[in-house]
Amino acid sequence: MKKIYWLIVSFLVLFMPSCSDYLDVSDELAGELKLEEVFQNASYCRKFHRNIFTGIPDMSFICINSSYAAIDGLGNPWPSVSDELKSAQNNVKNLPVTGYHAGNASLGRWTLYKQIRQANLFMEKAVVIPQSGETDFIDEAELNQMKVEARFLRAYYHFLLFELYGPIPIMTQSQNPNSAELDFYRASVDEVVAFLDKEFLELATLLNEQEPEDRLAVPTKGVAMALRAKLWIYAASPLFNGEYSEALELTDNTGKKLFPAKDPTKWQKALNVMQEFIDYANNNHYQLYKEFNSNGSINAENSLYNLFQQYNREIIWASTKNSWGGVNGEGTDRRMTPRSEYQGFASVGVTQELIDDFFMKDGLPIESSALYSEKGFSPYGPEKDSISKMYLNREPRFYQAVFFQGRRWQVSNRQVFFHKGSGNDNSKGDNPYTGALLFKRMNKTLLNQGSNPRSKFRPVILYRLAEFYLLYAEVLNEVNPSDARIIEYVDKVRERAGIPLLKDIRPDIIGNQTLQREAIRRESRIELCTEGQRYFDVRRWMVADTEEGRQGGDFHGMDMNAPAETFHQRVTFETRIFERKMYLYPLPLNEVQKSLKLVQNPGW
Repeated sequence: MKKIYWLIVSFLVLFMPSCSDYLDVSDELAGELKLEEVFQNASYCRKFHRNIFTGIPDMSFICINSSYAAIDGLGNPWPSVSDELKSAQNNVKNLPVTGYHAGNASLGRWTLYKQIRQANLFMEKAVVIPQSGETDFIDEAELNQMKVEARFLRAYYHFLLFELYGPIPIMTQSQNPNSAELDFYRASVDEVVAFLDKEFLELATLLNEQEPEDRLAVPTKGVAMALRAKLWIYAASPLFNGEYSEALELTDNTGKKLFPAKDPTKWQKALNVMQEFIDYANNNHYQLYKEFNSNGSINAENSLYNLFQQYNREIIWASTKNSWGGVNGEGTDRRMTPRSEYQGFASVGVTQELIDDFFMKDGLPIESSALYSEKGFSPYGPEKDSISKMYLNREPRFYQAVFFQGRRWQVSNRQVFFHKGSGNDNSKGDNPYTGALLFKRMNKTLLNQGSNPRSKFRPVILYRLAEFYLLYAEVLNEVNPSDARIIEYVDKVRERAGIPLLKDIRPDIIGNQTLQREAIRRESRIELCTEGQRYFDVRRWMVADTEEGRQGGDFHGMDMNAPAETFHQRVTFETRIFERKMYLYPLPLNEVQKSLKLVQNPGW
């Protein structure tokens, strides 16, 4: 308990926005401290180093946090601006409907260049600080480790920029922010990939295999290997590999093309790199989190729940930087609590599109399962509550992710309704809009009443093994659809989820590249829902403007304007915008306007 408390306190300090000017690289080192002075004092030096970590995204920041700040690209706005969620709060409430332009695009990551510059400064300026009497010191071993971590974070932040913008300026040296010559070209897709490939490859030999117990958020060898594998998945995918026609014409003022022509061999390179990570992971470094029943079978419910409640061996990298907060404060937990529960805000709705994509308990989609019906009601749960049949016989991941009409809140054991007049309807500004509330990652002990706990520490997962098993299946399928490992690795994820395996219920798809691709993508859609990946997947696959991954048009929920008797009917809650230029995010308009070298992304 003491260790957990120390972690919470230390990382809250570590990741809170700094009030001290000497940590603000954009202002250099104000407060009477010069740069050289910082690197002559062990305490200042460590604080400077820790501040480089502040660019790590907070994937629990889905709609709002304690500061009421607008969510940006270093939170997790992505489910609310994709086909997964509807947020009733913050800037992501209206963005899917209004759209955005380069001058007001608020989900950017361009500010990461601040942390990149700080990493470069640290690598250039930090030196051994010898002990003098009783003073603190930094020896060569600690300094080298700190520089490796700074180098990793520099690479990671470039990766996050590439993921959102595509080609970006590569910054490997600190620059004077006041220089009149501060202007840089974007590196091409292939140049960015080559740079990051080299960095992650070398970093994997320099980082420790395990994070120290008292520093659970530091990167490891496995993290570097995983990011290198994901980098090559992106490089081989249609968006970055010659299939975004508008981008193929993008050139800078020297005539250099920023996007490559299609190169199918990149899938083989991606497989080679992914294989290295999978072999490493399977060599007793990572494993899918599972809990078991007394008879030895997998307890899917407990496995899927506790996966997100505690550190475990499925987690490749997690951060303690989080906005979970508590149900008595500001943060995600309170926004996932129904209004009918004391001080709940019920601000995060699940789209009917996502609900419909979850499988039935027989492992089949709703459109092909004999178990699915939308007509009538049946008993559900120990209390035998009357529930719409559309919510019955669904797979375990559905019940871990979606809180639906008539379900009981886990602590109070009170039924929750979203129909008109229920107390959770749309008569309040904060409501789920769709008639179903996000439940995934919620801690089931929290209730802002009586002696119940109000908050609960949880890791914020950045990358986990299930994602990489599905990426492995994807790249295998693109290289050789007859490879038996494709179905094997999808089935590893399905087995933990408590549903029948594809090899048993869908033998017709085996060896068919198109059908296997569809199965892998749907599995990813469900397994990783609301974790921040869907936004990027539908873009790298180039399906966001197709029916397969549609991000624009009408989106649906249940009728929250209706009484209980007619609540269960699909209605449009909003019509969203998606234009092909949205496959890539716009560079900040002010950066492009003041630059002679930066060229804007297509269509912006």
